Parts: sequence; structure tokens; C-alpha cells
Amino acid sequence: MLQQRLMWVVWPAFLMAGVLEVLVFAMVDPQDIHWFGAPLEWSRQAIYTAAFFVFWAITAVSGGLTVLLAMSSPEVND
Repeated sequence: MLQQRLMWVVWPAFLMAGVLEVLVFAMVDPQDIHWFGAPLEWSRQAIYTAAFFVFWAITAVSGGLTVLLAMSSPEVND
């Protein structure tokens, strides 16, 4: 059951990370990104990759919290 719930969270999060990647970088040039006022001197591919994993993590946390809140008390306490 744990593996099934994990896939309920991870797979949609992966798909949404891809959608967010497309939406964000359709409007933002990775070379224009600044971190604490200094330009981020990474390659475009490195920025795309890092952003994808950040988007994936954020959407996975959101989905995980949703699954946790949908569980009954006995399921949570076991």
C-alpha cells in the first residue's frame, strides 16, 4: 500500500514538474536569472535540470500532504 501511495504522489508530481518547467522557461531566459543579486553562472541545461528537480520536490510535497490528510486515523497511527 505504501508503494501505491508513493506512486500516487511521485508520478503526478513528475508530470506537473514538466509542465511547470515548460511554462516558466517559456517566459524566463535561464541566463537572466540572478541569485542574491549576482548572475547565476550555470549553463542553461544545469538551470533547467535544477529547476525541474525543485518543481518536482515542491509538487511532491504538496501531493504527499494531500495523501496524508486523506488517510484515516488508524492508517496514520499504524
